[in-house]
Amino acid sequence: MRVFETNVQELKNDVLRSVAKLAWDDDLQSGILDIPERIIPGPEAKMRCCIYKERAIISQRVKVAMGGDKSNPNLVEVLPIACDECPVTEITVGPSCRGCIATRCVHACPKDAITIVDHKAVIDHKKCITCGRCIAACPYGAIEKKTRPCERGCKAGAISMGEDKKAFIDPTKCTSCGACIYQCPFGAIMDKSFIVDAIQMLQGAEKWGYHVYAIVAPSIAGQFAPANVGQVVTGLKRLGFQDVMEVALGADMTARTEAAELEEKGMLASSCCPAFVDYVQKNFPQQAHLISDTPSPMVMVARHIKRQDPTAKVIFIGPCVAKKMEVKLGKTMRAVDCALTFEELYAMFEARDIDPVTLEEGELDQASGYGRTFARSGGVSAAVVEALKERGSEFAVKPMPCSGFEACKVAFLKAAKGAGDFNFIEGMACEGGCVQGPAQLIRSPRNQGDVERHAKQAEGRTITAALERAETVKQV
Repeated sequence: MRVFETNVQELKNDVLRSVAKLAWDDDLQSGILDIPERIIPGPEAKMRCCIYKERAIISQRVKVAMGGDKSNPNLVEVLPIACDECPVTEITVGPSCRGCIATRCVHACPKDAITIVDHKAVIDHKKCITCGRCIAACPYGAIEKKTRPCERGCKAGAISMGEDKKAFIDPTKCTSCGACIYQCPFGAIMDKSFIVDAIQMLQGAEKWGYHVYAIVAPSIAGQFAPANVGQVVTGLKRLGFQDVMEVALGADMTARTEAAELEEKGMLASSCCPAFVDYVQKNFPQQAHLISDTPSPMVMVARHIKRQDPTAKVIFIGPCVAKKMEVKLGKTMRAVDCALTFEELYAMFEARDIDPVTLEEGELDQASGYGRTFARSGGVSAAVVEALKERGSEFAVKPMPCSGFEACKVAFLKAAKGAGDFNFIEGMACEGGCVQGPAQLIRSPRNQGDVERHAKQAEGRTITAALERAETVKQV
């Protein structure tokens, strides 16, 4: 049994594994109602006030694990029953307040919400609009804004407190980056899963005469340790996949095409991160034209597979929640049929009693090292520079790697003003890149090192060589 980073992740795995097992056994209709009691046997509650509330939350998790609320446009859903333990977001006065006679906080408040009672500042929350002016005014730093972790973690500003005091996700602002899922300490936010769709796709392959291919993101390196990537490949084939391909090969394709596009246009922003693209389109619509027209690496390699095998169905597997939205919204040119996360793949292995550590090593060696480093911040820029070099171009790339939405915002504000000496904005929603994606099994500083070692295994192979080889090797 894997030791997960948090109990929330372990609980999520219990639900995904249970749903996956029932799907494999074609027993969803009769067995799904038993999941909450099996996971929460009782008689004593371990996490909440009673086992009945714990089971109710599991029931909501099961629903999201089976695709969630179809009427909710968000890929990321709030579990209402689970969202009740966080303090209401508000501005409070702490014990450091000295009751000073300057009362800058009182004078700064535009709503007269602060008074001095017994030589201490007191905030009337019925009047307070949480503007934060009192925070800036207090010379002792005694006033602070207590923000819910999900709100604090959402750099797109899509989460607020609803009228029912529960988290509300605004679909017009949400980018499906998944940061709120990781940040919520009560597991009250979860991404919709298409694990049942993937299993049914695998089950139907032989009956309906098609092949199902897995395409895995380069950030898979180290995620299933102590199993290596080759053993995970064998595990995927045990699940029923016809073959496994590197999304890093698609990254090589993207680098080559994006490099040519950059040289032609002179100014460009990368297109590989769907959450970043969505963020720009929603927050900087006048600069959305800077986003590259080149498809993402996921789409690139999936199109390559379908050109070689017209019967193919392709399932993406990675650390990214936003990739699910990219598929759901039909932005993949019908190249990708389903998207899963590493968390969901782990649950599928467990449901079939597959332990990759015990398996022989399969082969996954199609991409260049440049394609594999797309998984970390700065990798896209380095690959574009290399692609231009390999084609003999003298175009000078001046990259601006943006790790996280706050850095992306700064880059586009500079671009709007014509400030900054850069011509290529590399946007990543997750700080550090995909190696710190919300659906990684383990988020750790070591993840980047794992990817770097994975990239070194392809050392000496150029982008051009990887692409030429891909055109000559037919799918199994």
